[in-house]
Amino acid sequence: MGGITKNLGNPSKEKNFVPLVPAEIKRVLICRPNHRLGNQLLITPLVQEISEVFPNCKIDLFVKGNLSLILFENYKNIDQIIRLPKKHFKQFHLYIWGWLKLKKRRYDLVFNVDKRSSSGKLSTKFARGKHKFFGENEVDLSTKYSDFVHLAKYPVYNLRHMLSEKEINLKPVPPLNIKLTSPETIKGQKIIENLVKNEKKTISLFTYATGGKRHSEAWWMEFYGKLKTEFPNYNFIEILPKENVSQIGFSAPTFYSMDIREITAVIANTELFIGTDSGMMHLSSASQTPTIGLFSVTKKEKYEPYGNKSFGINTKETGMDELILRIKSIL
Repeated sequence: MGGITKNLGNPSKEKNFVPLVPAEIKRVLICRPNHRLGNQLLITPLVQEISEVFPNCKIDLFVKGNLSLILFENYKNIDQIIRLPKKHFKQFHLYIWGWLKLKKRRYDLVFNVDKRSSSGKLSTKFARGKHKFFGENEVDLSTKYSDFVHLAKYPVYNLRHMLSEKEINLKPVPPLNIKLTSPETIKGQKIIENLVKNEKKTISLFTYATGGKRHSEAWWMEFYGKLKTEFPNYNFIEILPKENVSQIGFSAPTFYSMDIREITAVIANTELFIGTDSGMMHLSSASQTPTIGLFSVTKKEKYEPYGNKSFGINTKETGMDELILRIKSIL
């Protein structure tokens, strides 16, 4: 598929580039047909940017799976969410119907989030739209933006490039945001209170990750020991994955839920989240809680949390003592 679509939507020549006129953009389609939690959360900055630049527009999403219904339920500009089934060969009729729905509306802008996504490029081509962005610009924007490689920022910078100079937003790229409601946050606070049963502030941990991204139990046990020594006035809770795995031997109070928004609300009531590179790390970022992402194999620059004092750290390059110092600077 990559070979078939590699030349699809080649960037236009600079002389043919026509900036977008915000007043003319009334309906936008964002294409990100991927089911993973992290990848869908990483488009929330783009949705926020589009909502600000084109305040009167309606946004449709072309995604995979059902997570988007939960993640974007409080985004007022989201109109229609076109979903492909997660396992399309088992629900092939729904898969075909999802693609056909792309033809039902005409868009002022069709925006493919990830230039490496074959299905993203194909959906951009298949949809009806006046302006189409397939994932690459005619100029290299990495020389203009030092953090251009980040998968949440990359599409925002591309969108800004499509605007005229006088309309470009010079603010920092919006952070990930799931838009928790006040009742959700209050519920998360009560869950924390029932877990720790004291008035000390709380740090949340997520020790699991898939494949090589997971740090060893020995690493986590040593690190958790240092955390308890250096921060005796804080509670620690561990957010558990559905696999019910703990790299610290379940030695801290644990929390598990199948409700994504409930998990986010719990993390939002902690002072700091420390966890491995995962969808849970991005969920923490979307809770607006200071987040430290632990990286060892994936590229930190592409996925690290940002905003709200958040950062990523490569544990193969940075020792625990330096990490403790950076935690102190946040707290």
